Amino acid sequence: MVERILEPLALTTGPAARQGLPFQGGPAGFLLARLIEDGAERGILPASAIPAEWQDLLPPITAAPPPFAGLVPKLPGGPLVMGIVNVTPDSFSGDGVAAEAAIAQGQAMLAAGADILDIGGESTRPGAAPVPPEEEIARILPVVRALASLGPVSIDTRNAATMAAALDAGARIVNDIAALRHDPEAPALVRRSGAPVVLMHMLGTDPRTMQDDPRYDDVAVEVFTFLRDRIVALGLPPAQVAVDPGIGFGKTLAHNLALLDRLPILAGLGCPILLGASRKASLGRLAGAAEPGRRLAPSLAAALTGTARGAAILRVHDVAETVQALKVWRAATG
Repeated sequence: MVERILEPLALTTGPAARQGLPFQGGPAGFLLARLIEDGAERGILPASAIPAEWQDLLPPITAAPPPFAGLVPKLPGGPLVMGIVNVTPDSFSGDGVAAEAAIAQGQAMLAAGADILDIGGESTRPGAAPVPPEEEIARILPVVRALASLGPVSIDTRNAATMAAALDAGARIVNDIAALRHDPEAPALVRRSGAPVVLMHMLGTDPRTMQDDPRYDDVAVEVFTFLRDRIVALGLPPAQVAVDPGIGFGKTLAHNLALLDRLPILAGLGCPILLGASRKASLGRLAGAAEPGRRLAPSLAAALTGTARGAAILRVHDVAETVQALKVWRAATG
């Protein structure tokens, strides 16, 4: 069976957008499309000249994806801003805190404009050792309970027991870096609960080895294919899923840049796209910022680039600054 992917190119806004096809039902349009068949490029054509036999791939790209978890962004026109709350002693970004401080941090993020709080009790930085579910649950439960009544909470975990405990405590969303591959109980739990879920691409399932010589023939195509196949294998409706290309999870700097540049390819999955590039080491290398806490400017640049390329959710450490940058970007682009 022939496997085809349609990749939107030359995204634009304003009057020029009307010269192409609508992108994700919004004000942007795409003027060109790359035709990919069995993993190989077959050509780049004007969007208006896409062959008839490829037209069935257009609806997920041109139509607006379903609102993730039924949420409407606080900032008109979006995207949703997901604030990162790390209840860990060893976060890569240096912002891991204990429960009381995490609760205060989450409250401040909501006040600054966060639409979702993503609470995690296990560091998944490259080389990080796993945390037993019982310890992870002990870390996150007080924070989930305190914050879930104030705003939508997502649980950042690979473990089904932690997912279940967090959902019982009021969390609404599951965010799994392993795309429900790490814990064999996780797929059934998500299906049974009906909780919206973020499926992320990671090379393998172990953060300790994911950066051991990652290689791809075409990283954008392979990430697209992986996420598409996971959605199908899990039997989840697109309305329940958001997809994350996994910046920094089993990728080199070149891979991360390619994924950021070609983010619109994921629109073909018909799900909202989540981008988590905040404070990543690749941004630090580009900007000459070795300390994660000094990567605000490159993080904002990545967030705005991702928004322009279709990201519907931005997972960030610096909520207030991200919201400010988005307000200016949105006002300038209409």
